[in-house]
Amino acid sequence: MIVERAYAHVAEGELGEGSPWPWSVPCVRQLLDDGLKFTAPVTFLVGENGSGKSTLVEALAEGFGLDSWGGSAGYRYASAREPSALGGRMRFEATAAGRRMLRGPRTRRRGFFLRAETALDALGRERETGRLSGAVDEMSHGEGFLMAFRERFQEPGLYVMDEPEAALSFASCLQLVGLLHELGRSGAQIICATHSPVLTALPGAEIIEVGDHGMRPVEWRDLELVDHWRRYLNDPWAYLRHVVRAG
Repeated sequence: MIVERAYAHVAEGELGEGSPWPWSVPCVRQLLDDGLKFTAPVTFLVGENGSGKSTLVEALAEGFGLDSWGGSAGYRYASAREPSALGGRMRFEATAAGRRMLRGPRTRRRGFFLRAETALDALGRERETGRLSGAVDEMSHGEGFLMAFRERFQEPGLYVMDEPEAALSFASCLQLVGLLHELGRSGAQIICATHSPVLTALPGAEIIEVGDHGMRPVEWRDLELVDHWRRYLNDPWAYLRHVVRAG
């Protein structure tokens, strides 16, 4: 692993009643109060849209020196961007391997931030620099994702992902589970925000549920998204009757 705990601090006057975003988001408030501990090489952040999981993973990537728009350390997307409010304050308690990376320049840090909306651009830049051998522009979105994992997600480092399943079929998600498993065993660390019951079933992964309660560890079988998918597949009409008019 690379990071054992993430935390952030803000000035006293920035908090309180009516605090602006992102300090008003429950998971961010808990991060400020308690930090976020990592106990396994693969950690999934799961929650509804708007729960703050993408805010967290972006800040974690930015705090580690990864490109907040997607890509490797040492490269900034398009033009230089000011640090986000949370990312600029993110700090880490790291393992020995992580401390060696954090104490050095950004270019010595190893890892990648893969976010769905900018993935193809980020992968295209990797190819331009010779870090990828395949022609990303000739591949489907899903093929590009899997190629990136096979070629760029190999060495120990911090790999942050935001909803990678958006580009993947069911079969490709299963392939990704296998790749995540092997990457975690190699000494790397993966932090992934997801809605996928397929990815979160990875044996040995830590699952953190994000919501109005803040953050809490949860077992796969107890995830709300797993319960919804199970019931939906058993009886779709029980859900669809509320959103689709008959006749």
